[in-house]
Amino acid sequence: MSEHDVAERLTTALGIRHPIVLGPFGGLSSVELTAAVSELGGLGSYGLYGYDAARIAETATELRAATRRPFALNLWLPLEMDGEGFDTRRPTGGATRPPAKPASFDDAVSALRGFFEELDLPVPTPPERYLPSFDEQWSAVLQAQPAVASFVFGVPPAEVVASARERGILLVGTATSVDEAIALQAGGVDAIVATGLEAAGHRVSFLRPAESALVGSISLIPQVVDAVDVPVIAGGGIADRRGVAAAFALGASAVQVGTAFLRTRQSAANDAHRNAIASTPAHDTVLTRAMSGRLSRGAANRAVRSIEQGGAIAPFPVQNWLTGRFRIEAGRRNLGELQSLWLGQSAPLAVHDEASDVFAELVAGVPA
Repeated sequence: MSEHDVAERLTTALGIRHPIVLGPFGGLSSVELTAAVSELGGLGSYGLYGYDAARIAETATELRAATRRPFALNLWLPLEMDGEGFDTRRPTGGATRPPAKPASFDDAVSALRGFFEELDLPVPTPPERYLPSFDEQWSAVLQAQPAVASFVFGVPPAEVVASARERGILLVGTATSVDEAIALQAGGVDAIVATGLEAAGHRVSFLRPAESALVGSISLIPQVVDAVDVPVIAGGGIADRRGVAAAFALGASAVQVGTAFLRTRQSAANDAHRNAIASTPAHDTVLTRAMSGRLSRGAANRAVRSIEQGGAIAPFPVQNWLTGRFRIEAGRRNLGELQSLWLGQSAPLAVHDEASDVFAELVAGVPA
């Protein structure tokens, strides 16, 4: 099968013109950017991390008002905490633990107290719940009935796959290793994002700790392509036509791009975040648990350095919720040193301010 035929296989299934997928951003997705990518002929994606049912319904309504073309809604598969404060997950998703026992809520609050004081914010107390339930979110996604539902951090349960099939929703899973890709195919997904270690944001490993699943895109993509029969979407380190061409040469059916689109004015990133993307070289990105309790790639700002030096990091989702209490306010004030500045190792290649320019550059690398 030629590279062109490989691309056409997925675009036909998704009902899109070009094999370009917008990476879903947890907390940084925007209706404007998602709709723009879909309108340009790609697959716009919107990250629903932390959204309750009402907000999911509202977002889907706004997306449908902005575009009639296919789009994807993205969910994180559920993580639950055991009695010792470690992250656990459903059997379908595997299980991982941080390399050392994480901090308690009180210890983490103490370590973060200076940030709350700096921004004149109250010191938080535990909420009734850290996140909406996955079942609540999935019910809302089913009601919204997007063309595609994508998932990170595991294999969607059989009942999720069955309910999606009933409504004609295509399912996309995300893998950081060949074993994860095989598990996703066995679980019934229609396509798999193979995301290399270069990618921005959270490392979405689910069969082993993220630190032991750090495979680069150029190694990961062809091995996943060889291991599964469903189409593979290449993610991680792709920001221009050269990355797209390389992904297709490795056997991918499409590419997923995050950082290059995150820099554009259509994203929900603020100026401090865009400036970090423009100014952070590949060797200055870091993998850290500081901001969320889960391993993520971004810029090493003052908050990251301080939290890592302090050593008291609560497990996800506690750490993510706690830092979110000051990150939201920092974002409002455009204080990049106190935000989560997620960006990938190809950030220096993200040079466009308009989503249409990024899209045109990427399409130029698709095989004719």
